[in-house]
Amino acid sequence: MSDLPTLPSRPADGHKGTFGTVCVLGGQAVSPRVMIGGPAFSALAALRIGAGLAVLAVPRPIMAASLIIAPSATGLALPVDSEKAIKPSEVAKLLDEHTPLFNCIAIGPGLGSGAPQQQVVVRLAAQEDTPLVIDADALNCLAAVPGFQSDFRASAVLTPHPGEYLRLARALGITLDPCDEAQREEATAQLAQRLGCVVVLKGHRTVISDGINTTRNETGSVALATAGTGDVLTGMIAGLIAQFERQRSVYECARIAVHLHGQAAELWAKQHGNAGMTAMELLEQVPMALRDFARG
Repeated sequence: MSDLPTLPSRPADGHKGTFGTVCVLGGQAVSPRVMIGGPAFSALAALRIGAGLAVLAVPRPIMAASLIIAPSATGLALPVDSEKAIKPSEVAKLLDEHTPLFNCIAIGPGLGSGAPQQQVVVRLAAQEDTPLVIDADALNCLAAVPGFQSDFRASAVLTPHPGEYLRLARALGITLDPCDEAQREEATAQLAQRLGCVVVLKGHRTVISDGINTTRNETGSVALATAGTGDVLTGMIAGLIAQFERQRSVYECARIAVHLHGQAAELWAKQHGNAGMTAMELLEQVPMALRDFARG
């Protein structure tokens, strides 16, 4: 990844509006599996990598808990029914009102993959105005909707691990194995080509492709093999897109974010070893990785 582009310098007179707004849509309030941490980690990661504002769009019952984890974010409470599941029609109205305020939307962390979530994900994937980072449960939502690719128009970065990749691949008729080192690059490129997006196939030496250009990341540590670190990467990609969407392509933003994510893990591992890192500790290393990257 020695050919990575640089990041533009931050203007000295910049303010939080200068550096973009990331919305993270995720979380689940339905018992017994309540999911709170993922979207909060993504929002914090967007801020740690320099975004000016982060908005947590999570189901209303878990909003307070989410903001305790990420108090620097603001909240957009998603309406829920009597079972605490999101109401897709009301969520759609809320997003129609607020999406123009966002420079990037990250969707998926802790979201769940039921029918209501599928409706929200497909609706966002069909719009063309706001870039998306699609991760975790949002990827499974897409894979569960027959023919979803016909309405996929968003400028998007998909961040599957091999299992999520396989679900999408089956839905699209792609037969390549994302776990086979000899096939990983072609597998990533084929998915990117099929959907007209950027794909980040996570794993050891993560592969990034826009369907034309394909690269492997060289940074990272096995310390990343723990809950929440993927959510951090999602927020980092979204945070760079929100800041630099006019100066860097989503492909370039994804490549830089993956590099910095691995570098942050390396910084932690140098002090502590290769096990025991939490997502919160990874977040603490992101500004140092960004500083080192800026210094070249």
